[in-house]
Amino acid sequence: MRIKKILVPVDGSDHSMKAAEYAIDFVKLNQSELLLLHCHKPFPHYLGEPNLQHAVDAILRKANQLVEPFVKLYKENNIEPRVILLEEPAGKVIAKAAKNNEVDMIIMGSRGLSDLGGLILGSRAHKVLQLAHCPVLIYR
Repeated sequence: MRIKKILVPVDGSDHSMKAAEYAIDFVKLNQSELLLLHCHKPFPHYLGEPNLQHAVDAILRKANQLVEPFVKLYKENNIEPRVILLEEPAGKVIAKAAKNNEVDMIIMGSRGLSDLGGLILGSRAHKVLQLAHCPVLIYR
């Protein structure tokens, strides 16, 4: 089985950086396409213009800043990631993005920056395991 596309969800945590580093070998070994996903906080649709646009710009600027070190990591390893920025909730969005992009594998950290905690796995990792259509590698 060839792994053509790998999705790496990141949230800026140490766990997501370690998972992103671990994915490098998988990408190179399989000559896979890498999709780098970040789920930012929801846009405040209740705001009117021009405030809504200012809030959207600020959220997207922060999301791009968060993703920047991951993009740099991959480019230093001769991997050109495709960056996807989506609104939360991350657990559902990650699984849906994997399916919509026909991903063959998800590689993610066991815990993120969420305020909610699971007993063994983070709540987002647990949700992805429940909903994903493809194999999920959880890096601890």
